[in-house]
Amino acid sequence: MKRLFLSAALLLVAAAPALAEKADSYKPTVINYGSMDIDDVKQITILLGGVKLTRGTLTMTAERAYVKQTPDGFQQVTLFGGDKKATFRQKRDGAGDQWVEGDAERIEYEEQAELVKMFSKASIRRLEGGKQNDEVQGEFISYDSRKEFFSVRNTTTGESKPGGGRGTMVIQPSRTEPPAAPATPPATPAATPEKK
Repeated sequence: MKRLFLSAALLLVAAAPALAEKADSYKPTVINYGSMDIDDVKQITILLGGVKLTRGTLTMTAERAYVKQTPDGFQQVTLFGGDKKATFRQKRDGAGDQWVEGDAERIEYEEQAELVKMFSKASIRRLEGGKQNDEVQGEFISYDSRKEFFSVRNTTTGESKPGGGRGTMVIQPSRTEPPAAPATPPATPAATPEKK
């Protein structure tokens, strides 16, 4: 029953009409870092010191990152948090100022599939006009930016297991708060007759 509720709730979060910024797929990836080591044999680049990856509107940050090139020429990036969690943020297509952002102790990004996987103390949020709309937290979150599809599991392996951790979801109300009631003037005390 809990799993059914979570699935239904995630459908609510994913049902928004906007998708991830499609133009990001055609942008170059720019990575800033403090230091870099390249292992050409294993096709791995190790980046240290305030790593920041940018690809169009997609921005990812971490203390260190591993970048691997696939045989097809696509990048697979693994970002590791240190004192702070690794983060990602991406604009969504559609009207208005819509974004999705998240953080975790480890984030994996697959360029070809445009898939973000977040491991350990993960959270993901939808924002509109700078205001947070919804948030999901769990030990593992997978986010398909092409389809705007979220999967949340209760262990860092990406599986849900009985007795594993629990997720949390916050859905903001679609209505705003009712206007404040007008202030009522203070009651005036009744006049008391004078004593003679």
